[in-house]
Amino acid sequence: MSKNNINLEDMPSMEELLGGQTNVNFQENTLVKGRVAEKTDKGVLLDIGYKAEALVDRQEIKNWDTIQVGDELEVYLEQIEDEENIPVVSIHKAELQKAWDSIVANYEEGGLIKGTIRNRVKGGLIVDVGVEAFLPGSQVDLGPARNLDDYVGKQEDFKILKINAERRNIVLSRRELLEAARAEQRTKLMDELIPKQIRRGVVKNITEFGAFVDLNGMDGLLHITDMSWGRVSHPSEVVKVGEEIEVMILEVDRERQRVSLGLKQKEGNPWDTVDVKYPKDSRIKGRVVNVMPYGAFVELEEGIEGLIHVSEMSWTKKVNRASDILHEGDEVEAVVLDVNKEDRKILSVCVKPSPIPGK
Repeated sequence: MSKNNINLEDMPSMEELLGGQTNVNFQENTLVKGRVAEKTDKGVLLDIGYKAEALVDRQEIKNWDTIQVGDELEVYLEQIEDEENIPVVSIHKAELQKAWDSIVANYEEGGLIKGTIRNRVKGGLIVDVGVEAFLPGSQVDLGPARNLDDYVGKQEDFKILKINAERRNIVLSRRELLEAARAEQRTKLMDELIPKQIRRGVVKNITEFGAFVDLNGMDGLLHITDMSWGRVSHPSEVVKVGEEIEVMILEVDRERQRVSLGLKQKEGNPWDTVDVKYPKDSRIKGRVVNVMPYGAFVELEEGIEGLIHVSEMSWTKKVNRASDILHEGDEVEAVVLDVNKEDRKILSVCVKPSPIPGK
């Protein structure tokens, strides 16, 4: 082929002769770089190598005062051409895309990420981790969160439950990290606890059979029978929710991770010295705390009760029922007939013919 001959296959298209590029070289929803061709009051015209320059709104340019012609900007290409055949780009969306690319590249489900709780939404909270992530209300704390607004503004570590890059969706959990930390603390605490040790704790919950006490890492059970040497009808008579108390470690079951606690054991058993305090034939005073058909139980001190048998209630007449003579709350004087220290259950006493005058 001579030099004067023209190869039609190699001839450039009209678009190429005009300095433009075909749409094939550009993909929407991708990042592209360009140079500032002109700065106006509305924004900058950005040359991205396409046949038309893109307009970047002034509001999107953080360093507006210092931006100059020739500076390079990375933008997000939303549309190759709008109705006026001009590319539609965004710096904000470019930053968001780069943030998402960083998330996908550096984090995975099950991993940890730091973020700041920004605001409350329906069902949970929005967390800023570079992009917006969702923290469900059920994943905020160990228990139900009473007021989600209390968490706004806090910077925390979170566990990533789910990442969906296509939908730009991240689901986080704070509760799982708290549970893991609590489990670790519980294991450490279980290694430290030994019977007869005194520990401080906070009453967390009260039931009919006792109270659960938070020992700063795990809960221990304070049974109603271990609260007092005296009579206790309900645990709330002795402890209150939120109250800080000192308890004795009674038993540690490491296999089942259970701890039994005692309150009365701190003070010692009053029955240990009952024969010294209340020797046989000594005169005592007490208050009737329970009346049965066969007799009345008299409290001499907390944890020490004596039985006044119905046959010992009167010297002058036969008493068929104890309630004919004594009632709950009566204060009486009595004489000790017998002390059974080994059983630690009953102290036999003999009462005067009637309650103390004026009672």
